[in-house]
Amino acid sequence: MSNTNPDAVATIEQIFRASAAALERAAETLPADVARAAAIVTETLRKGGKVLLCGNGGSAADAMHLAAELAGRLKKDRRGLPALALTVNPSVLTAVSNDYGYEMVFARQVDALGVPGDVLVGISTSGSSANIVRALEEARSRGVATIGLMGEGGGPMAALCDVAIRAPISETQRVQEVHIAIGHAICEVVERDLFGE
Repeated sequence: MSNTNPDAVATIEQIFRASAAALERAAETLPADVARAAAIVTETLRKGGKVLLCGNGGSAADAMHLAAELAGRLKKDRRGLPALALTVNPSVLTAVSNDYGYEMVFARQVDALGVPGDVLVGISTSGSSANIVRALEEARSRGVATIGLMGEGGGPMAALCDVAIRAPISETQRVQEVHIAIGHAICEVVERDLFGE
């Protein structure tokens, strides 16, 4: 067994402290917006709508993670909730990318699956991902509610969201850490509001 590298330990401590600081800033600035997003998701599900989620890279993983928390469970045994990450079908992703371009990969699925009364959650650390912007535009044109998780700049996504939640930081990995905390908070509030404590 090798000795622990003190430089690695110091770096990891710094990373953890930066993450904690980002979450502390989020706790100071975001709860009202996150509560508004949770209310939209709760009302969508209460009225029989579904939650669509999309993102790229780490944000794609976040979309799948949050869809799993809703369709499966977070803390409480309860019925599954209709939530679908638009990132999970390679045949759809490659066909749409090939035929229409990657910027349409999520918008085309919103066109196919989204109906009034649904909600789309778009996740992008920059707020500028063209395929997320197009998906939000398509959602709005179809009467689908829109929630965006983005970094502090907001980017073009912000203007397309009924609730735009900007992580109060710009460093990509810190934004992603705040996004998953936001997602868990939304899921926990939704679960509580629909099924009780």
